[in-house]
Amino acid sequence: MKIDFTLRVYRKLLNQIIASGYHFQTIEEFYLNPKSKVVVLRHDSDAFPKRDLDLAQIEKNLNVSATYYYRVPETFNTTIIKKIIELNHEVGYHYEDLVRSNGNFDIAILSFVENLNKLRVLYDVKSISRHGRPLSKIESLDLWKKFTYKKHGVICEAYLDIDYTNILYLTDTGRMWNAKSNVRDHVKSNFNRKDIRTTYDLINAFKNGSLPDKIIINTHPLRWTDKPSIWFYNYISQFLKNIIKNILKKLRNNK
Repeated sequence: MKIDFTLRVYRKLLNQIIASGYHFQTIEEFYLNPKSKVVVLRHDSDAFPKRDLDLAQIEKNLNVSATYYYRVPETFNTTIIKKIIELNHEVGYHYEDLVRSNGNFDIAILSFVENLNKLRVLYDVKSISRHGRPLSKIESLDLWKKFTYKKHGVICEAYLDIDYTNILYLTDTGRMWNAKSNVRDHVKSNFNRKDIRTTYDLINAFKNGSLPDKIIINTHPLRWTDKPSIWFYNYISQFLKNIIKNILKKLRNNK
């Protein structure tokens, strides 16, 4: 078995993307002026924000800019976020305020603005992305059925404002690229690459030219490490989480 989700493998992936002739853009750049052949690297910082720096430094060394979305307060670490910014990456808000407020819209919007402003002390945030919370029945995107984020200077919500019809969207949710346990991290796209399960599959797909010109890759930095103890913990814990999420999906689909 090839060992996946290491920093070495991530570096190999980026080098292959570059060799395949793709440009890189942040979410904000892509939304405002997408290049014709482009990969957008989006990172959801769900926990252990120190691990963000491992990916961010690899990207910086390859002259690549990515987008890092931060939860408040879980991964709101000012020292780390400042370093991410210094490495020339975009920072955004990974919000879940409607879930936190137990579905109270008025409390949720106040929380959203407060947390957004905390991030804006460090960076002029222009894009946001909701955190899925698979075990919750509440969908954080529903907050925008009553309110508008653009009133607060946000130009792009990563799920709502990007037309994914002709974009391949790949996420490492479930610690694989085609996880059946994926509960909420979905988009509507003409491209479906369920054959891409491992990062090695993804690297080979870039190598053989079988991928479209516009790709958004969503990763969770906490999953990527070269440290054996952390890697093994991630492997076991995600295996158990996937079992729970698969059961949850079946229960919801049967209702």
